[in-house]
Amino acid sequence: MLLQRIFASALLLVCIGLALMAWPYQAAFSYEPVGPRAFPLLMLGLMGLGLVYMIFRPTPIVHSDDEPQLDRETLTKIGICVVLLLVFAGTFEPLGFIVSSILIGIPMARLYGGRWLPSVVIISLMSIGLYLLFDRVMDVPLPLGLLDVLEN
Repeated sequence: MLLQRIFASALLLVCIGLALMAWPYQAAFSYEPVGPRAFPLLMLGLMGLGLVYMIFRPTPIVHSDDEPQLDRETLTKIGICVVLLLVFAGTFEPLGFIVSSILIGIPMARLYGGRWLPSVVIISLMSIGLYLLFDRVMDVPLPLGLLDVLEN
């Protein structure tokens, strides 16, 4: 219980530090109605509220038998997920949102037990659908990368 409270306190201090760093940020241009600092501040605020709850809650978190243990297999999956997300961040600009999402999403689906055909079909449709949702509907520009030739 004490270790959970110490961890939550340390993470709360990190959230406060990040919020202090994000607060004075002003972009030269804004493509969002609320500006570019609202989202990180909102996320840090919500995370901070959760951490305050973790610090002052009356009972410790008890793990049940249904939760997976942090064994070698689980830690390996977590490590592969982190590597895949880093590869996604690195390929996002050069390959574009759609291609990089497909290239990272399929191994991620396979890692957690997805079959090949459904994984390929669903990840491809989700990548295209999310691109259209963000770029066309919400007017948040995403890079096309290799598919740039398809744009008018």
